[in-house]
Amino acid sequence: MKFHPQPAPGRATPWAFPAPEREALPNGLTVLRCHRPGQQVVAVEVHLDAPLDAEPEGLDGVATIMARAFTEGTDKLSAEEFTAELERCGATLDSHADHPGVRLSLEVPASRLAKALGLLADALRAPAFPDDEVERLVANRLDEIPHELANPARRAAMALSAELFPAGSRMSRPRQGTQETVERIDAAAVRAFYEAHVRPATATVVVVGDFTGVDLDQALAGTLGAWTGSAAEPRPVPPVVGDDTGRVVIVDRPGAVQTQLLIGRTGPDRHDRVWPAQVLGTYCLGGTLTSRLDRVLREEKGYTYGVRAFGQVLRSAPDGTGAAMLAISGSVDTPNTGPALEDLWTVLRTLAAEGLTEAERDAAVQNLVGVAPLKFETAAAVAGTLADQVEQHLPDDFQARLYERLADTGTVEATAAVVSAFPADRLVTVLVGDAAQIEEPVRALGIGEVTVIPA
Repeated sequence: MKFHPQPAPGRATPWAFPAPEREALPNGLTVLRCHRPGQQVVAVEVHLDAPLDAEPEGLDGVATIMARAFTEGTDKLSAEEFTAELERCGATLDSHADHPGVRLSLEVPASRLAKALGLLADALRAPAFPDDEVERLVANRLDEIPHELANPARRAAMALSAELFPAGSRMSRPRQGTQETVERIDAAAVRAFYEAHVRPATATVVVVGDFTGVDLDQALAGTLGAWTGSAAEPRPVPPVVGDDTGRVVIVDRPGAVQTQLLIGRTGPDRHDRVWPAQVLGTYCLGGTLTSRLDRVLREEKGYTYGVRAFGQVLRSAPDGTGAAMLAISGSVDTPNTGPALEDLWTVLRTLAAEGLTEAERDAAVQNLVGVAPLKFETAAAVAGTLADQVEQHLPDDFQARLYERLADTGTVEATAAVVSAFPADRLVTVLVGDAAQIEEPVRALGIGEVTVIPA
């Protein structure tokens, strides 16, 4: 019997984040397309330059209501008919508003892409914004607010924003509005916000999926390409300013068995050269179950089920300026709130004194870079990241270069970045918990002036 040698394995092809093709349609709409063979569910992301800081004074939340109302009918279809047509396409359409603007997210089988793009275009071109549907959306939003206030994590986020940013800044107030501002919103306010800020000249659409057998040019030309509107108008983008003087705010929850922690400040965003090192160092501090914070607070002391450190981009301007929220979050049992904070600060001070280890850095690079091919398996994940880059005014190859820069970042750089991001003496700490039990132990730590917000 003759045996044949096994073929030698070929050289591994390095993974790279997909590169989109960019173009502008005659109506001014920017299009990013990315052909992904095998992705039969196409993902579409639309970014509208309708940021929260553009909301009229006293109408916080109108961007959110407008975003939700895009699916409530058009000049051709009622809300029920529009939903039925989406279902016939096998499509889903979601939308939300945040500081950078409004996003609409569509997923649809490639075979029905043209039809679904037509529905999306109608929603953007001629939304009905009927009075009764807007009233219903406002009522729904008002119903959500008490639940958010009762949620410790959400309440902590609201308190941190209110404490960190100036009172007149939109950043200081809840993204989706308060009861007082949402109650003022009606269909006329939604239409006025739409007319002022929604137009193809300032919008970008990202399309990702398998375009085999799909004439995407024709599909776009007959749908989103037929959307018309006025030219872009320059609009100043207010700078993000935060006061990170070390201090503590306790939001009193009498009888709470746990304390919700949210510790933060503003710092560099993705435009800054330090971002890759900051991502790497922050991951070592609190990005995984084996991070420093978890090793001490969860494994050694048993105070918590987990504590996370992260950087979240707030808003970027076209000139490359912007800011990110750098934060540590988690919850601990009430009696151990003081000891847990003491240990957390010890972790930060030890990190500043001794630095990260080579092993920590290597594990972080392996986890962050090595998981990328799995993280971006779906068209929706790729489209969402490309749309993030658009709204943050980043180049189309930012994500691809980020992985290269992460791999090239050394331990010393990562240490310097994370120590700069989380200085022990310049952090705003919000605690949602039982003030009667936690106030004195927290004051004794000396991590900043303590203020209690009554229940």
